[in-house]
Amino acid sequence: MTDATEAEFRGEDEPKRTVMIYTAYERFWHWSQALLIFILALTGFSVHGLLPMDYRLAVLIHSYAAIALILLWVFTTFWHFTTNQWRQYLPKLSSLWEVIRFYAWGILTGAPHPYTKSLKRKQNALQSLAYLTFMVIIGPALWASGIVYILFPLWAKLAAGTIALPLLAFIHTAAAYMMVIFVLIHVYMTTTGKTAFHYIKTMITGYDTIPLSKAQAAYLREQEPNRLK
Repeated sequence: MTDATEAEFRGEDEPKRTVMIYTAYERFWHWSQALLIFILALTGFSVHGLLPMDYRLAVLIHSYAAIALILLWVFTTFWHFTTNQWRQYLPKLSSLWEVIRFYAWGILTGAPHPYTKSLKRKQNALQSLAYLTFMVIIGPALWASGIVYILFPLWAKLAAGTIALPLLAFIHTAAAYMMVIFVLIHVYMTTTGKTAFHYIKTMITGYDTIPLSKAQAAYLREQEPNRLK
């Protein structure tokens, strides 16, 4: 990267303002999803006998939490496309290596983060790629296999004498462990901000300090003044 490109990548040429970058719905979706995933993990481990919970109760709670999460995802997918927020999850591959290199060793040597959050790009390239994988591969694999499993009584006769059910259980369990790994990494990454709780605070309040162009600041003052502090 040239010096000019790096400055643009880091957002060094624009003054910084405290702006609401995560809307109320984004925060609701994030924390509701986190709670439901926690419930699903807890009851899922219980179903497998790893935690002490009544089996039938665990299955019941697991099923209802799964349905709630699927409905949340369906509505949120609709929201992403109607608001064009889906573009946030398209990784900018040209900057991916810079971000990977930072998290691999730059963060250990005190190097500056190569990416600065902006109004148009809330996630860096690695975050976008991780969230895209979560939303396109891990999530759908879990929900699809879970729905088919719930509907097993309807196709039990067709599966008799086949490996369909064990294979389905394997796919669902593998996707569940991938989800748990994703969440653990996600939680760790929240501690890599300016302070250990900077990113968590941002997702609670919605506000963060980011570079704003004069045009963006003027637009927010005129059209969405509540987003500026």
